[in-house]
Amino acid sequence: MNVNIENSWKTHLESEFDKPYFKSLIDFIELEYKKETCFPPESEIFSAFNYCSFDNVKVVIIGQDPYHGIGQAHGLCFSVNSGIAIPPSLVNIFKEIESDLSIPFPSNGNLKRWADQGVLLLNATLTVRAHQAGSHQGKGWEKFTDAVIQYISKNKANVVFLLWGGFAKKKGAKIDDNKHFILNSGHPSPLSANRGYWFGNKHFEKTNEYLKSTNQLPIQW
Repeated sequence: MNVNIENSWKTHLESEFDKPYFKSLIDFIELEYKKETCFPPESEIFSAFNYCSFDNVKVVIIGQDPYHGIGQAHGLCFSVNSGIAIPPSLVNIFKEIESDLSIPFPSNGNLKRWADQGVLLLNATLTVRAHQAGSHQGKGWEKFTDAVIQYISKNKANVVFLLWGGFAKKKGAKIDDNKHFILNSGHPSPLSANRGYWFGNKHFEKTNEYLKSTNQLPIQW
């Protein structure tokens, strides 16, 4: 499998691609995609990077696994292809944006429009078997995405990191909070949101306020 990744990322992460764990990971992924139905499509595994170059990153949202239903995952965390029913967590994200910024609920769940503005929509694990949540965890993706987060933390400044839920918060240990703005809350999934851990966090408003305070353009959520 070719690592089909945007040139700026290729330059910055080249040393990671040469490490034994990453080569083993790619061997595993190649075999999985040959013998199983896996998501996202192979050409979209690195979409988070391909839609948001390293230089453009100003916000990072960390998810866990890609969606494992037919036609949902396309390489951006929380996002689904246009025409696919909006999953419950994304419904709650849109509800919070509506409440926070009075932006109407959108007609589809494709978040490429965020990526185009500098939001890196990064799952901790970039692939999954159909209908088997977590099936590609522990194979090396987490090590790779940890390295990505550390690299951003070390080599950029004034990035907003949105850490939703315990899994994302653990990734936060890789981030220098003296250089970056970290926002934590519960996960937008119904289980967490309905217990009061998501709604009212105002993360979208706070993100834009911080971006403006550091002379960056706010995100059109």
